[in-house]
Amino acid sequence: MEKASITLTEAHHQLLRAAVEAGEYASISEAIRDALRGWELKRQMQQAELEDLRRELQKGIDDLEAGRVVEWDPEGMKQRLRAKFANS
Repeated sequence: MEKASITLTEAHHQLLRAAVEAGEYASISEAIRDALRGWELKRQMQQAELEDLRRELQKGIDDLEAGRVVEWDPEGMKQRLRAKFANS
């Protein structure tokens, strides 16, 4: 295990100390390691979301290049929806 020295704000140090005193963690180091695991998970989730977005964008580009898109007509859509729900 690597050892590192960090500087914390007084507020962060108090939060860590309070968590240890409350019995949530055995030590400040343990609390920091838990926070880092949460940070790592958040970064992994953000990366996965970014990859999903890139895939969806590529699908849209592929559809556009293959001619699988149509011009969107919002007024025509409203009229079709009004007609559909008027008959319901």
